[in-house]
Amino acid sequence: MPTDILNLERICAAGWPGLRSRSWSDWHARFGNGFTSRANSVLVLGSPGCDLPDAVAAVDRWYAGFDRRPIYQLPTGPGLPAEVTAVDGALRVSGLRVGDRVSVQTAAIDAVLPRCTPRPELTASVSAAPAPAWLASYLYRGKPLPPTAVQVLTAGPDPAFLSLRRGDQVVGVGRGVVVDGWLGVTAVTVAESARRSGIGTEVMAALLRWGRSNAAHSVYLQVDRANEAALALYAGLGFTEHHGYHYLLDRS
Repeated sequence: MPTDILNLERICAAGWPGLRSRSWSDWHARFGNGFTSRANSVLVLGSPGCDLPDAVAAVDRWYAGFDRRPIYQLPTGPGLPAEVTAVDGALRVSGLRVGDRVSVQTAAIDAVLPRCTPRPELTASVSAAPAPAWLASYLYRGKPLPPTAVQVLTAGPDPAFLSLRRGDQVVGVGRGVVVDGWLGVTAVTVAESARRSGIGTEVMAALLRWGRSNAAHSVYLQVDRANEAALALYAGLGFTEHHGYHYLLDRS
């Protein structure tokens, strides 16, 4: 399971790639019609291959073509190249502010599954595209999805959309994608009427079983550090922090 920060960030990016992209050496810009910061930011994994002011100007021009201002995603943790830390500091000095801070959590699939007890009253189904009921159940930051979200959700290598039902009611959903043996879990949402009843654990378990059947050995997920309930759920399942990242964006 062990892998370094840069490699895992590349795997994460492949699993949630956005719709358009452009790279400057180890800077990877993505555009996803504004849906999620991950799909609409510059992932900094090293040097841009040119002077910083020139790289920033090129990024500004690229995002201006979409009528957007750039957001930068900066990994944090031990063993990162010095260029990443240097870019982080220089962008802050230039006036960008720190936005959301995220914890990247990982675990071995076979270590998590024994902690999940199957619930016979629940039925899990997986589809290659999000059905209307799935889309209606997934809340992004507590809100319904924008119309452009489906394009981002279905990008990437063969994503799977899990629905968990109790009878006819969808009580939980999630998205899974496997890249290089790693299962990426995103979009986990539990119906408000079913919260605090273990449904989140069963959504995770169903996605883990799907991932293992598709040659995944390990799992990662990205959690906002302010989401204490989610962090507690994943800690209880045996996840630990691999590294972190944060966003840098305009002060306006």
